[in-house]
Amino acid sequence: MIDAKILLVDDEKAFVDTMAKRLKKRNLNIAKAFSGEEALEHIHVHPKIEVVILDVKMPGMDGTVVLREIKNNYPLIEVIMLTGHATVESGIEGMKLGAFDYLTKPCDIDDLIAKVDEAANKKRRHEEKIMEASLREITSRRA
Repeated sequence: MIDAKILLVDDEKAFVDTMAKRLKKRNLNIAKAFSGEEALEHIHVHPKIEVVILDVKMPGMDGTVVLREIKNNYPLIEVIMLTGHATVESGIEGMKLGAFDYLTKPCDIDDLIAKVDEAANKKRRHEEKIMEASLREITSRRA
């Protein structure tokens, strides 16, 4: 398991606090947000977030809108959609918008951790490829 920087976003404070405690016990680095707006502000201030665990149904800015904003502004951040109101349509929509995966509440903590691990690894692989491509471009200019 890798030490990923995770943002947990849900309007249900009790759920966020409980899930954050459970994930922290597994030595994960967890930040919390209780709305879509708060999540986007947190990412803006802390751009090293690697994985966002995002509730779909929230008042105001719902998870689909937040996902779209994250992917438009921070395309390498991986997003795991989480909802207690799962529908095939919302799952398909989230995946089309670039969500890494889609889980229903209550989800098995081990399944969630495995998805977070996969998502963080994917983000890091993309960052490595970008870095390698940048280095190749820089070195090719010098040749």
